[in-house]
Amino acid sequence: MIESKKGGSLASNPYQAMMSSLPHPVVMVDEEGFVAAANDMAQFFFQSSASHLRKQKLAELLPFGSPVLALVDQARDRLAPVNEYRIDISNPRIGVEKVVDVYAAPVPDMTGFVTVMLQERSIADKMDRQLTHRDAARSVTGLASMLGHEVKNPLSGIRGAAQLLESSVSDEDRALTQLITQETDRIVRLIDRMEVFSDQRPVEREAVNIHVVLDRVKQLAQAEFGDRIRILEEYDPSLPHVFANQDQLVQVFLNLVKNASEAVIEVPDPEIVLTTAFRPGIRIQVAGSSEKTSLPLEICVKDNGPGIPKELEDCLFDPFVTSKTNGSGLGLALVAKIIGDHGGVIEFDGSGRQTIFRVMLPTSTSDQI
Repeated sequence: MIESKKGGSLASNPYQAMMSSLPHPVVMVDEEGFVAAANDMAQFFFQSSASHLRKQKLAELLPFGSPVLALVDQARDRLAPVNEYRIDISNPRIGVEKVVDVYAAPVPDMTGFVTVMLQERSIADKMDRQLTHRDAARSVTGLASMLGHEVKNPLSGIRGAAQLLESSVSDEDRALTQLITQETDRIVRLIDRMEVFSDQRPVEREAVNIHVVLDRVKQLAQAEFGDRIRILEEYDPSLPHVFANQDQLVQVFLNLVKNASEAVIEVPDPEIVLTTAFRPGIRIQVAGSSEKTSLPLEICVKDNGPGIPKELEDCLFDPFVTSKTNGSGLGLALVAKIIGDHGGVIEFDGSGRQTIFRVMLPTSTSDQI
């Protein structure tokens, strides 16, 4: 049973059942910083019983000056949830290498009380993996530049020679010259796609309504896929603008929707859901910066396909990685690059019976709150 330090049981508290059902450590902290309640997972995490935990302040359970305490204060002062990813709370009591995501939220109708959830299986790990793959995508830059200069020119000569031969050979050999032409064209198209990675020009950005982008993506997708797939919308209509290049965002989400459509092609009731939400507490450290960046705009592309093969999960955003028979493996690598150039992150969740690609972006400076 979850108890309060100040005497009396919290058994009648409507949040007890919810806390107990969560598969992550959850504690409720009172206005003085003492642990007022703890679920079973929290007792296991801190290696203490609920009765022992409620005699202590949260600060006594964490390393000195832990950022978790500042988050609790922020949630209490702002009367709004706050999140922080990859906080190291390692100490001799709970063990080494304890890195968690922290979700802190004020408790309605209980002044000064804050609920804190610690999530060891971190969404930040997925983001870090994507950031690593973004670097891998950028490693293609030199290769793309070299291919553009050193390979495309010889290919043009090969193609021209094949066309000249085509007019002077037998019908049987003409098929071979046509094959040479077709294959050189295919190689050129692949190099053209790779050359996108070598484009280091600053992205031209402005305030963009993400719903205009998604409406355009849905229109293009429906024109291509027809009535075969149902595309649903779950939008937050009050979202501020994103600071982005509209054409590039259309490219990103059209790629994600196209991948989703291919994933559900054999599902009896194929469905893709586009969602938007505002997550004011999300802050992460992005590549190239030592400070936390706020990425409150969340856009998701969900599908009810069979999911992503386990062997591809750790390298999904790497160039040339694909599960498609005729795929080049550049689509998601390019998506990661574009999102990274916009100061955002992309991660995926293949758990359950749904695959979710989640893009988080900063707001336009004129709309930041």
